[in-house]
Amino acid sequence: MFRRLLLPILSLAIIAIAAPAAAAYPDKPIRLIVPSAPGGAPDALMRALGPQLAQQLGVPIVIDNKPGGSYVIGTMELVRSAPDGYTLAYGNIVSLATNKSLLPSVPYDVEKDLTLIANTLRLSNMMIVNDSVPVRTIPELIAYAKKNPGKLAFGSDGNGTTAHLGVELFKAMTGVNMLHVPYRAATSAVTDLIGGGIQLMMINTPVSAPMAKAGKVRALGISSAQRLAAYPDVPAIAESVPGFEVSAWGGIVGPAHMSKDIVTRLNREIRIALESPAVLERFKVLGAEIAPSTPEEFLDLSRRETVKWAKIVKLSGAKID
Repeated sequence: MFRRLLLPILSLAIIAIAAPAAAAYPDKPIRLIVPSAPGGAPDALMRALGPQLAQQLGVPIVIDNKPGGSYVIGTMELVRSAPDGYTLAYGNIVSLATNKSLLPSVPYDVEKDLTLIANTLRLSNMMIVNDSVPVRTIPELIAYAKKNPGKLAFGSDGNGTTAHLGVELFKAMTGVNMLHVPYRAATSAVTDLIGGGIQLMMINTPVSAPMAKAGKVRALGISSAQRLAAYPDVPAIAESVPGFEVSAWGGIVGPAHMSKDIVTRLNREIRIALESPAVLERFKVLGAEIAPSTPEEFLDLSRRETVKWAKIVKLSGAKID
């Protein structure tokens, strides 16, 4: 009789002890892996979101850049981490969609090895050229490239990025021939573009727009379906190439088997952070739109984009160098 009475009491005591521990998350710094180099769009955007999210969660968020391997190096570091919510990463169109069709083999499975927590943003790319290129519009670029096949070299921040595949799609839709030169970082590519080592890029607006505004490069077009309010004088590429549209996206991911409670908490805090005046203003300056989502919506986006970009890779004949 005594034992029967004691067991429920002990169970309640265990629950009471365990509950505060579960509710304590987070109680130490959170590491946020950015699988690309400092200075690029992913790095700038996560450093814009990080302080607001840290303020809400009450713990520091430490940005840890792990570039290389078409986002594979940083993503694999996340895959191997403990699913306790203290190691997260930036996951985007490259790591969550295009890698599957571009790489000979991908050492992780998005649905089995990762937890998609929340999408955060959407980005357009800007087509920019070196001042030595004698063109000022997209039609002039197409005409020049056709007269000079293989003469123009375009840079990107890596194989499989929208800076790479966006131009491959442009080539396929216009019939022009240009040489791809991949870099490990967007900043290195832009430096070569300004210096004349390459002639053209179609890179995320956080990287390209400041250069164009400063007069270091010439902006020809934007990759969104329509002109953006932030850059009203830059025409959409689709105005000259009907149907052309390229958008990048990215959000926060974790390793597989994360607690549902932690995922729910993080998703809620990320969505709140994205609506904060500080983040909205910083994203606007960087040329990004907020695109909050539920975990389920983020996974659906990854699935849809994987199919879409597989078709574009096949159409363009793009390959990993």
